[in-house]
Amino acid sequence: MKHEVTRRRFLQNTSKVAGITVATSTLAGVHTFAASAPEKLNLGIIGCGSIMRHHIKGLVSRKEAVSISYLCDVDPQQIDQMAKLMDGFQPHRAKQTSRYEDVIKDKNVDAVIIATPHHWHAPMTLAAMMQGKDVYIEKPISHVYNEGHLIIEAAKKYNRIVQQGSQMRNSPVTAKAEELLKQGIIGEVKLARAWTAEARSIVKPVPDSAPPAGVDYDRWLGPAPKHAFNQHRFHGTWRMFRDYANGEIGDDGIHDLDMATWGLGVDTLPKQITARGSRMMLHGNTGDYPDNMTVTYEYPDGRLLIYENTPFMAYGMHGFDNGNVFYGTKGYMIFSRRGAFSVFLGPKSKKGPTEGRELRGQRGYAEHMSEFLNAVRNREQTKANPQTAHRSCALVHLGEIAFRTRGRLDFDTNKEQFIDCDEANQLLGKVYRKPYGLPA
Repeated sequence: MKHEVTRRRFLQNTSKVAGITVATSTLAGVHTFAASAPEKLNLGIIGCGSIMRHHIKGLVSRKEAVSISYLCDVDPQQIDQMAKLMDGFQPHRAKQTSRYEDVIKDKNVDAVIIATPHHWHAPMTLAAMMQGKDVYIEKPISHVYNEGHLIIEAAKKYNRIVQQGSQMRNSPVTAKAEELLKQGIIGEVKLARAWTAEARSIVKPVPDSAPPAGVDYDRWLGPAPKHAFNQHRFHGTWRMFRDYANGEIGDDGIHDLDMATWGLGVDTLPKQITARGSRMMLHGNTGDYPDNMTVTYEYPDGRLLIYENTPFMAYGMHGFDNGNVFYGTKGYMIFSRRGAFSVFLGPKSKKGPTEGRELRGQRGYAEHMSEFLNAVRNREQTKANPQTAHRSCALVHLGEIAFRTRGRLDFDTNKEQFIDCDEANQLLGKVYRKPYGLPA
């Protein structure tokens, strides 16, 4: 079959395909191939919401060597909006479907990009890998902790490429900061702080209603519990409910937690988690999550990671609504996924290197997608691979479990179980609604 022949050709030509040359001044033209033009990939798009529109705009504007074979969403209006963004990009019209199964069972599709609500991430990713597809999946890769391991194991079993949408892993800003950290400019990093400081407003509850015309709402719910349609449990605001999402810490927070683990240099899980949160300002807000949360993670070697979510801080921290600080024995680095970093050295906080004007504001979207596409061609590991992604997503899940149970929990990093807390261990997994859920 064409799909199988193409994959064999990818493997045979691995040595002929040159690496990526990152363009530091523009998102266009992020890769060049010395030997030949890159092999065109057939992609399936699953989930046509806001972040996918960003991805499609990027693929189209950069004229990536891809063909969009499918647009899949349970809401036909979202498919229509996505199709308009592709006008003139390719000679043929992408097939349209509400069933992701149609996409992953097509032998001609090489890889899928998944940007659905979180509760669908693992079921779709696992099913796609079982059908021989590589997967770019938006963050977080898992809705509950145990799904991370299933994705890791499946990627190994089926020899699939998996990339989490943590784009700052591939930003030129991150590359420059990483080189400085490796050189020891701030010494040994002992503490990392991550924050989400974006002002939020009250979302008042509304009555249940009928779903929009044409929407397959039962399929949208999928493995989540049965619930009447409510406009807040749908596009955009689904993030406020545990049935489908992971709250602020799992939406914006996962980006900053991911970079915190990167800056701290940890490759293990924390042994103790302390979480505190409350309804501080948004009284009467719909949704299941607190409007503020602070989580402290202690690692086996004593290093600490602190996450803070503060909805009252419209002014951000250190000038950024989302960011990190890495504290070392010789100084500290302020880092933001908005595309900037600054170094301060010694007891008087002497100013050190920054990202530089030529890199300022770069967030890595183009480079991250390009890395995935080339990994599909070359069968090489990605920076935001399943193991790396799981360690970051684990902080989301462990922090939320600590908040929902005792506030402070000890975690056995070898058994990957909470110590003496059955209630918390039950929350490492979940029940999936039939007939949806994890593929057999």
